[in-house]
Amino acid sequence: MKKYFASSELLINEDGSIFHLHVKPEQLADKVILVGDPGRVALVAAHFEEKECEIESREFKTVTGTYQGKRITVVSTGIGCDNIDIVMNELDALANIDFNTREEKENFRQLELVRIGTCGGLQPNTPVGTFVCSEKSIGFDGLLNFYAGRNSVCDLAFERAFLNHMGWTGNLCAPAPYVINANAELIDRIAQKEMVRGVTIAAGGFFGPQGRELRVPLADPKQNDKIETFEYNGYKITNFEMESSALAGLSKLMGHKAMTVCMVIANRLIKEANTGYKNTIDTLVKAVLDRI
Repeated sequence: MKKYFASSELLINEDGSIFHLHVKPEQLADKVILVGDPGRVALVAAHFEEKECEIESREFKTVTGTYQGKRITVVSTGIGCDNIDIVMNELDALANIDFNTREEKENFRQLELVRIGTCGGLQPNTPVGTFVCSEKSIGFDGLLNFYAGRNSVCDLAFERAFLNHMGWTGNLCAPAPYVINANAELIDRIAQKEMVRGVTIAAGGFFGPQGRELRVPLADPKQNDKIETFEYNGYKITNFEMESSALAGLSKLMGHKAMTVCMVIANRLIKEANTGYKNTIDTLVKAVLDRI
């Protein structure tokens, strides 16, 4: 018996589009580029030879078009794993639920998703300007813990090693992080030889969760020192960002292929930053468009 999705669970607008994104099923390509900043959608779409549609709703801006014969959708997600939860569930619904019958489609449609973002580097080999592909993500957000099957897709041994190193085992006030791998084939295709393959912490915020202290003191002032010294089976943590874990985790549970690649715009270890990165990130955009 096919699963039926009630109107309270799958929200469809009167025009037949999905609730938050306002995208219709026929407007979604199999290849999807995700960006945080709605302004970056235009940067990606500027490379398209043709544009089919441009849709804007809240922080979610979507353009579907053609690049070198490939049909590609670019979507802005806004900031944070909570928005990734919205975007991933709605993209999957567009691909795999019949909006007329509200039932799951018989034939599964797999999406290929690459998130292009910015991040903070945590190691000497991730100076400002480095492109880092998140081979593994450590989710401080806790999002995947709300979904069945979480343990079957996560690296539980890595999780335990990280929790022990941070001293968070048994601490009810600490995060409950999960460790998830991005799609290996997609990582190989996008990273190739010139990009750093790293372990990314997806933080639940920009300040405290990433060890930044302004007027409110940190619960653990040594958090970043411990993160920078963590090593497990040859892996070290390379960077901070805010979305990669939810993207990799939900995609794996749903059966899609996904990964995150970020440009380092600040290095926390050597205390350098570059806020004028917009021209450089276009180089990364072009590389992803060529390889997706």
